Amino acid sequence: MSSWIRWHGPAMARLWGFCWLVVGFWRAALACPTSCKCSASRIWCSDPSPGIVAFPRLEPNSADSENITEIFIANQKRLEIINEDDVEAYVGLRNLTIVDSGLKFVAHKAFLKNSNLQHINFTRNKLTSLSRKHFRHLDLSELILVGNPFTCSCDVMWIKTLQEAKSSPDTEDLYCLNESSKNIPLANLQIPNCGLPSANLAAPNLTVEEGKSITLSCSVAGDPVPNMYWDVGNLVSKHMNETSHTQGSLRITNISSDDSGKQISCVAENLVGEDQDSVNLTVHFAPTITFLESPTSDHHWCIPFTVKGNPKPALQWFYNGAILNESKYICTKIHVTNHTEYHGCLQLDNPTHMNNGDYTLIAKNEYGKDEKQISAHFMGWPGIDDGANPNYPDVIYEDYGTAANDVGDTTNRSNEIPSTDVTDKTGREHLSVYAVVVIASVVGFCLLVMLFLLKLARHSKFGMKGPASVISNDDDSASPLHHISNGSNTPSSSEGGPDAVIIGMTKIPVIENPQYFGITNSQLKPDTCKNRSFSLLLIEFSGCVSCWERTVGRY
Repeated sequence: MSSWIRWHGPAMARLWGFCWLVVGFWRAALACPTSCKCSASRIWCSDPSPGIVAFPRLEPNSADSENITEIFIANQKRLEIINEDDVEAYVGLRNLTIVDSGLKFVAHKAFLKNSNLQHINFTRNKLTSLSRKHFRHLDLSELILVGNPFTCSCDVMWIKTLQEAKSSPDTEDLYCLNESSKNIPLANLQIPNCGLPSANLAAPNLTVEEGKSITLSCSVAGDPVPNMYWDVGNLVSKHMNETSHTQGSLRITNISSDDSGKQISCVAENLVGEDQDSVNLTVHFAPTITFLESPTSDHHWCIPFTVKGNPKPALQWFYNGAILNESKYICTKIHVTNHTEYHGCLQLDNPTHMNNGDYTLIAKNEYGKDEKQISAHFMGWPGIDDGANPNYPDVIYEDYGTAANDVGDTTNRSNEIPSTDVTDKTGREHLSVYAVVVIASVVGFCLLVMLFLLKLARHSKFGMKGPASVISNDDDSASPLHHISNGSNTPSSSEGGPDAVIIGMTKIPVIENPQYFGITNSQLKPDTCKNRSFSLLLIEFSGCVSCWERTVGRY
């Protein structure tokens, strides 16, 4: 078991890695040129005998050429030329070194397909001239040409200009041979009528409306006389140019909004170097809503959109046809701006079913407007399955709304479409709800109090115990006052007269109501009846209070 683990663990991984390395070297060795050594990413040819007479190439149609990143050649005196197709197979080449060899000529398009080249070292070769056209399309970080017998001419002045621009310490080591075969430092070389060219772009106002046309003019100057060409990059609009020696023009027709922000350059180039003059094209066009989708939930709910327009369009949201007023709970956020394109979303903080509905975005500037609508559903209505209610409310919560904003900033809030006062309407509804709740609570409390008082009153009338005192001279047993508690500690009944009743510690005179005891109106005076009715009500109320006091006293 330990043996199996040993050969199926890290040891086995290392063994497989070693095997693949051997296979890689073996495959590279099969395709490697004679007198060179090769690996999966490198070719080096440094053995002078027998040496190489041509630039090293791998076998035709070999996939290994694309993986080569470095070629090193040294001590190859018979290597004199690099042809146009010698290096094109090494598309991944980054470092090229040819030193102490017999290199005399490099074809103009030798490195046309080697856009990854960063380091070139041609030290101590036999180069007498080298054109800048070999390297102008490359983004070189290092170009070393020390030790070559350059001829002092305008053809090598670009090397002086390049080295001065890069402030390279190797500048002092560059020499050229004059007509007397004398070494002259390249830094001191002065060639008459040999200088950098200049370009001057005469352009009108390059702010143009979409669909219009424009013509640019350019003039170049220099000695040697430069060539002129236009660099329009990836211009979408239809264009054509006319060039004659030092003058040229570029006409752009039916300008597209996609070209807004593009750079157009007039370039002048000669043996010494190049110069260019550039302008930026600005295209004004009406807004277009290119993207509007249903809301998505992340940290906040978001209705994503993309709007194009120049000048910057003002954005306005509508909810079910009414203007939304911006607040801290709902607002427009712009996350990415790409010149004339704006990516953002309508951000909603904790929306509810009250926010379900149709959301319309209108983008407007001085050249026109565009609008799109999306139906948003955030949650179902309470008690109804999610998505079951297609009828959205006409109002939303007070804090939900957005104002017209100029892509993130507040702009003109006026609009031709009439606005509904959503906030006021919602406030009135909330006030009505609160009023109903308060009234219902008060009524319920009053009912409870009345029930409690009625119960105490019933107990006061029919539940008193103890000795009874007759409060009238009649023997009518139907009178509700024929039983009154006299208590052992009450005042004497004689103090109040025969028509008195003791309530608690108080003796109250009583006049009977003829309606309670069957006495007709003819038997009593009107004033007597009124006084007896009032006294009876007062007695009943006092009895309820006394009973309530006794009940509370028990607890």
